[in-house]
Amino acid sequence: MNGHEHHDHDHPPDAAETRDAGSQALAEALSSSFTIVKIVMGLMVIAFACSGFFQVGPQEKAVILQFGKPVGVGEKMLLGPGLHWSFPYPIDEVVRIPITEIQTVTSDNGWYFTTPEQELSGEELPAGPSLNPAIDGYALTADHSIVHTRATLSYHITDPIQYIFNFVSASNAVQNVLDNALLFSAAQFGADDIIINDITRFQEAVQQHAEDLVEQDNLGIAIDQCTVQSTPPRQLSDIFAAVTEARQKRAEALNEAHNYENRMTNNATATAENLINLAQSSKFNYVTNLVAEAKRFSDILPYYQTNSSLYMQQTFVRMLGPALTNVQDKWYVPVRADGEPYQLRLQLNREPPQPKTGATP
Repeated sequence: MNGHEHHDHDHPPDAAETRDAGSQALAEALSSSFTIVKIVMGLMVIAFACSGFFQVGPQEKAVILQFGKPVGVGEKMLLGPGLHWSFPYPIDEVVRIPITEIQTVTSDNGWYFTTPEQELSGEELPAGPSLNPAIDGYALTADHSIVHTRATLSYHITDPIQYIFNFVSASNAVQNVLDNALLFSAAQFGADDIIINDITRFQEAVQQHAEDLVEQDNLGIAIDQCTVQSTPPRQLSDIFAAVTEARQKRAEALNEAHNYENRMTNNATATAENLINLAQSSKFNYVTNLVAEAKRFSDILPYYQTNSSLYMQQTFVRMLGPALTNVQDKWYVPVRADGEPYQLRLQLNREPPQPKTGATP
């Protein structure tokens, strides 16, 4: 039988169909990629925006610098405590200013060489035969001596704008102020005053000069405290110790002398006051008695003037009566009419007479 077999064969797609399928797949891939890119970019924008939030503490002020220049004018450029936003770095930069925090600087230009580890441990290297100007600092005094001195200054910021924008490094400016004040003040005092005699006044002078320089330079800070430590050169410590001991003994001797002086003066004052009080008391009693006697005589004067003889006899009897109360014998001598006195003879020997003895036969 002459028949034809029919076979079904898959025919490969032609070139046009292949290109259409590839284009469609590419379009779908690009669409998915753009979607992902959009999502990533959105997330990046959100993250970029959120990274601009910052917090200012309760004891801080903040300033936003946009390309290096402050944003705002005057007090408006200062941001107070709370949450704020700025463009992230490098567009904006946030500078925080600790306005209430106590900051310190130390001036050791006039101090001998020591390391931080030795400062913490309290250990010192032995002093050499002389100062080494390359590493050892010192200060010249008014009496042309040399001392070691250093100071620590505590301060807080009062004008953040002046402190931040008027100086490249305000802390270095404060350091220079303290160095200047310490060396200048040392040149106004003698070595003994700085080390022994007038430590407090020297410290006050350093702080006052530092405050004057701060005000002159308009640093925008206020000084809270300045402490100064001074010591003689270590090469002369034995000599200074001997001088100090001699001065202490002198001061003790002077104190003892002053105490003795005070005791003697107080005793003499007390004695003098006692004598004066006694004299015044005696004077008062004497004057009082005189006044009383004078009054008594003034009171009896009229009686005397009325009958002087009678008054004298009455007074005589009144005064003599008490005296004769306990007398054993009494004699009354009358007055003679012619005024001549009687001749009175008294036997003063009152011994009883001896009995007579009989005659002997």
